[in-house]
Amino acid sequence: MSSTQPLFLPPDGQPRCLWCAAAAGDAGYLHYHDTEWGFPVADDRRLFEKLCLEGFQSGLSWRTILNKREAFRSAFANFEIEQMARFGAAEIERLLQDAGIVRHRGKIEAVINNAQRCLELVAEQGSLARYIWQFEPQALAAPVIATETEASRALSKDLKKRGWKFVGPTTMYAFIQSMGLLNDHSLGCVTRARVEAARRAFKSPAS
Repeated sequence: MSSTQPLFLPPDGQPRCLWCAAAAGDAGYLHYHDTEWGFPVADDRRLFEKLCLEGFQSGLSWRTILNKREAFRSAFANFEIEQMARFGAAEIERLLQDAGIVRHRGKIEAVINNAQRCLELVAEQGSLARYIWQFEPQALAAPVIATETEASRALSKDLKKRGWKFVGPTTMYAFIQSMGLLNDHSLGCVTRARVEAARRAFKSPAS
């Protein structure tokens, strides 16, 4: 999001990032923007959940995935990595019949594969958070328009080398933005200062 772009002004009169306008009137979408997007995360389960959901979002809108998030959590054992890593053919067929989620065989199989690869990564790195935060990009004075960055390309490349799927550089940039590896809220957005304060108080697991 470029600092020169206009902000979105919802009915409460508090300016938000322009992308919130895509769901004008959706209180859940604004709540996600105000309380989750961009705030730093060091919890492995939450990080893995977001990696999975970003993969499911490919070709769809984030609003669609957010509205199905509770159904995804129920279907995928609350994204507990060890449980998902044990999913087999029976679970895949069950998921393909679940109307509450995105029933895409390739994406379903990918997140199960990624859970297995994640266990390998945690055994090597100590935690998913420690690994992810090694890719924290340099902070910028203002957001820029981008679909991928050097950091997202590096993360995507390394995950693919480790056997992960649906982790392209554009998907990884959305993940980096949402999990607070940088503050990409627009200048003037009511949430930007709160995210910046949270980032200053945050201790990176990679340090």
